[in-house]
Amino acid sequence: MDAEGVLAGLDPEQRAVAEAVRGPVCVLAGAGTGKTRAITHRIAYATLTGVVAPQRVLAVTFTTRAAGELRGRLRQLGAPGVQARTFHAAALRQLSYFWPRVIGGDPPRILESKIGLIKEAARACRLSFGGTELRDVASEIEWAKVTQCRPEDYAAAVARSARKAPADVVDIARVYVMYEELRRERNLLDFEGMLELTAAVLTEHREVAQQVREQYRYFVVDEFQDVNPLQKLLLDTWLGDRDDICVVGDPNQTIYSFTGATPSYLLDFTADHPGATVVKLVRDYRSTPQVVGLANGVIGQAKGEAAKRHKLELVAQRDNGPEPSFAEYDDEVAEADDVARRARKLIDEGVPAREIAVLFRINAQSEAYEAAFAAAGVPYVLRGAERFFERPEVREAVVRLRGAARAGADAETDGTGLIMTVRHVLSGAGFSDRPPEGAGAVRARWESLAALAQLAEDMAADNPQAGLPEFVAELEERAAAQHAPPLEGVTLASLHSAKGLEWDAVFLVGLVEGTLPIIYAETAEQVEEERRLLYVGITRARVHLSLSWALARTPGGARFRRPSRFLEGVNGRTGTSAPARVDRAKRRPAAKGPQPCRVCGRPLTAAVERKLGRCEDCPVELNEDLLAALKDWRAGVAADQKVPAYVVFTDATLQAIAERNPGSAEELARISGVGKTKLDRYGEAVLALCTG
Repeated sequence: MDAEGVLAGLDPEQRAVAEAVRGPVCVLAGAGTGKTRAITHRIAYATLTGVVAPQRVLAVTFTTRAAGELRGRLRQLGAPGVQARTFHAAALRQLSYFWPRVIGGDPPRILESKIGLIKEAARACRLSFGGTELRDVASEIEWAKVTQCRPEDYAAAVARSARKAPADVVDIARVYVMYEELRRERNLLDFEGMLELTAAVLTEHREVAQQVREQYRYFVVDEFQDVNPLQKLLLDTWLGDRDDICVVGDPNQTIYSFTGATPSYLLDFTADHPGATVVKLVRDYRSTPQVVGLANGVIGQAKGEAAKRHKLELVAQRDNGPEPSFAEYDDEVAEADDVARRARKLIDEGVPAREIAVLFRINAQSEAYEAAFAAAGVPYVLRGAERFFERPEVREAVVRLRGAARAGADAETDGTGLIMTVRHVLSGAGFSDRPPEGAGAVRARWESLAALAQLAEDMAADNPQAGLPEFVAELEERAAAQHAPPLEGVTLASLHSAKGLEWDAVFLVGLVEGTLPIIYAETAEQVEEERRLLYVGITRARVHLSLSWALARTPGGARFRRPSRFLEGVNGRTGTSAPARVDRAKRRPAAKGPQPCRVCGRPLTAAVERKLGRCEDCPVELNEDLLAALKDWRAGVAADQKVPAYVVFTDATLQAIAERNPGSAEELARISGVGKTKLDRYGEAVLALCTG
């Protein structure tokens, strides 16, 4: 591709970015506006016009997946030599190269996780933390290190930032001190230390800085609103006194301040670089006008400095679609059940399951949706679970494909040859054109192999001449970047983990005060960050968008919750004059008075008591052997289906079964927690255990 070909097909704003080949350049890019397209074409145009050699470019991003995507696009544009790396990968590469020359001795071992060392440090301080607390303390130490806060300054820094520490600040500071001592004694280097040490080597050794700056003369930094002080320190060290830098970011998507990220570097870029070229990308190619209108309506109410200084209002480029829907439910169980039903309806109407997502504020909210989707027989994928390329069936498939490529197993490369070859190789690993019945381990294995087959189809569509060697190379690069292909299941994910992704249909759930904004968002800026989090969720949707909330947490519970304040003024309209549809969905008929205890007759109010059908302290005969047998059976089923045990039956439901010892399907169905789907799926096995 020549230079003019690189510019072809860009919209006016994207072309302005591509042609601004000399820094400093600031690109303010709204969601779905093609920022990756703009910056990759800018780099390619600069290299093809001789402004810079590809080997002199360093494109920095935040995830290995994003870096892999940049490299792939640049190869297609004729700039294969560009370095696209994360901050940590670039720092480690430089540190490893210069270590023997400037430091010497054994290089430190990279600490992949802080948890084990923090546990030891806490024990040395005579403190005991549980698993969740250890993760929270690790996050606090990471925050302190990226904000360049030493242990002795930690307590004061927490107070200044209005941060909620997960434990006593004095205790965290003590653990922080001991963690650093243990790390240095054992010659370990964590990810924050890696950045800090690289910056120190460049600062203290002029010849090293000179060599690095000779190597990299042209910088592009993606997601600049997420840069933290330590990353900014390293970036400034790389740059020196030069200003050939292009930064790309969206102040409306600043959602990681709790990790130490700050949008101030993006907001102040023109002050730090007078005369910088500023380009705004606002043409949204991702979402329908209805989705874009709602997104603009939510972010249009934003307050604070970022909203004043760099306001981006998206302009939809797609055709009209359905209005976003708003639904209110009596409780979270009803909400999850209906979302599962509506997801099934979308799938039946032709929307692929992998193009549907359910997004929530906190990970704990996933439990209800895992149970609801399992009960409805809708396949789902929990984002952040087991890594795709580490699954046994995927590793086996890659080995088979690699061997076939070496053996020259390619069919004719006419666009279908690659697809036929990959499917043939995968059939040896158990893949078939038709998915197996039901869920469980067999279905999960098939879905992994189907994702590889779909990836081959995607590659053949992009490049009909691609063969098996190219496909294997693509798999190996994706594995290195942990860039998994989409799996055939509805995605369940937190709003934070969904950033950078998109789907045809998105369900935003649990939108109540105390959850969004989260209850510990107390300052005005913290509340505004929660608003931006909702904006990120809305802009993940291409066509279908649903927003919902529940008035109570559990069935029959007090209905005291209020919809999120961020929906005020937009849940009756989508940012235009057209009213949005408001569904007040009631999945269950109202109960006629409280359920009575089957032993003493007292009204039951607690959820666990209603599940058992009795007061917790009422005497009851429990078949201990049956309960143990039920739990063993459940463990086996959960392992086969690769789902948590509670998705099969909760402990309370198993206890209720062991107490009542049902002898028929009708008796089993009357136990709370045994619905029609679970009765059909597990009833025969449970009754067999009950009858011995």
